[in-house]
Amino acid sequence: MRYFFHCQIPELSRILLVESGSRHITEFVIPRMHGHFGESVPIDLVTCFPTAPAGAAQVYNVNDYRGRKRRLALVRELRARGYSVAGIVCSNEPLLKIWKWVLAGTLPVKVFIINENGDWFWLDRANWAHIRRFLKYRAGLADAGIVRSVARVVIFPFTLSYLLLYAAAAHFRRALYRGFR
Repeated sequence: MRYFFHCQIPELSRILLVESGSRHITEFVIPRMHGHFGESVPIDLVTCFPTAPAGAAQVYNVNDYRGRKRRLALVRELRARGYSVAGIVCSNEPLLKIWKWVLAGTLPVKVFIINENGDWFWLDRANWAHIRRFLKYRAGLADAGIVRSVARVVIFPFTLSYLLLYAAAAHFRRALYRGFR
């Protein structure tokens, strides 16, 4: 991942889009990206779905790259394509959960995050407030979620103690009725 500490956007020749969310998000985002970045910039897609959405130039299906050597071959192929920008759909769905962060970490690209509404922001220090808010929301710590999380942390030792004591009492009672053998 490049350009985290720089706010400048590199010159766009191709865009890599990692579809780690529902297909309707990608179908909504690709035309918006063409409108924002220009029709002349091709958008390549990394996906796990069998079909390609309209507007994708090159499609890489991760199901075709099973096994460690094949996965490394895909990463090498994507690095050789010379992408300067990559978009990652982060829609709180478990699709391509590991792929998206491996590609973001290994490709020398500036990353932008796309949420489930089709909005995006650049992953750089200028957007640190957006990144922090996004992570708080995904971790369940936004709004009243922080109260619930703190309550779970405080209550956990008491709940665990109660369950352990209950299990010990049940086993002890069973041992009394059977006799200690």
